[in-house]
Amino acid sequence: MRYPELAAERVVRALEKAGFYVRRQTGSHVVMRRDEPFAQTIVPRHASVKPVILHEILKQAGLELDDFLKLV
Repeated sequence: MRYPELAAERVVRALEKAGFYVRRQTGSHVVMRRDEPFAQTIVPRHASVKPVILHEILKQAGLELDDFLKLV
């Protein structure tokens, strides 16, 4: 399955539904963290998140694309 290009806000909201919270924001990058099980990722708050970046975010978050898309 191909990774879609999504708005950064949709990515942040979906990660929040998966148990992540905003740890901090530095410039246009949001550091999101989940305590149990621990995972941390950075979401660039640009107009959109490109497919290759979304792939890396989900890999760091320990989420599968199908599960993530259900949260979007």
